[in-house]
Amino acid sequence: MENYTLSNGVQIPVIGYGTWQALEGETAYQAIQAALAAGYTHIDTAAVYGNEKSIGRAIKDAGIDRASLFITSKVWNTERGYDKTHQAFEKTLSDLGTDYLDLYLIHWPANAQQFPEQWAALNAETWRALEELYQAGRIKAIGVSNFLVHHLEALLETAQVVPMVNQIEFHPGFMQESVVAFCTAHHILVQAWAPLGTGKMLGNETLISIANKYEVSTAQLCIKWCLQHGTLPLPKSVTPARMQENKAVFDFTISDADRQTIDALPYIGGSGLNPDTIAF
Repeated sequence: MENYTLSNGVQIPVIGYGTWQALEGETAYQAIQAALAAGYTHIDTAAVYGNEKSIGRAIKDAGIDRASLFITSKVWNTERGYDKTHQAFEKTLSDLGTDYLDLYLIHWPANAQQFPEQWAALNAETWRALEELYQAGRIKAIGVSNFLVHHLEALLETAQVVPMVNQIEFHPGFMQESVVAFCTAHHILVQAWAPLGTGKMLGNETLISIANKYEVSTAQLCIKWCLQHGTLPLPKSVTPARMQENKAVFDFTISDADRQTIDALPYIGGSGLNPDTIAF
């Protein structure tokens, strides 16, 4: 597995194993054990996923050295603010059975629809807690998730540390160009959640045709496309064979012409979640 280098020099594996959606309890435990056996060292989770305890148990039972893993989690929306973020972080560490995180993110920005007068201040206070934990050496890198340009601009007005990562929905048909451009300009690595969309990528005739040309799966094509855009994809599968397939993308390169064809695809599926209008 190759690595990206974050703005603070921390190395992060270029493909992570995503654990969002239906990965709880024994399912999560078995999936993480399979992912570790398949060679994944980068695990992405969040408190709200409800699987941190299962992930921690799977890692412990696998007997893998913690230092060889890159573990990401996120503070959930109900725990925003300086004090609550500190408390949420301690619970995440306890549930995962570790004494540090490699990356900790603000899961969603507080938005103006929910918090008309205080969204920026709420994000700033949450970020202040992350900065403090980072400076204390309890997190190796800190970042945000689902932040649009105006959320990032507001955060940078008071931030002492520029986020190292912004994890956003990114896949064919939904590239969020303005967010990616802003992140690139500020040396913020973009992580791509839902790199296969909502599964509709896998049935798209254009993507299938291009994938056939390279003798790869449509999922592999989408993951490689993310990598060639300099983003970090976080595919999820509970099938061991697909876990292996999703990380076997380093022996082909998408041509510029084919990449441009994929770039030009219209919206063909996604979560539909807008950070400015979410109410959770």
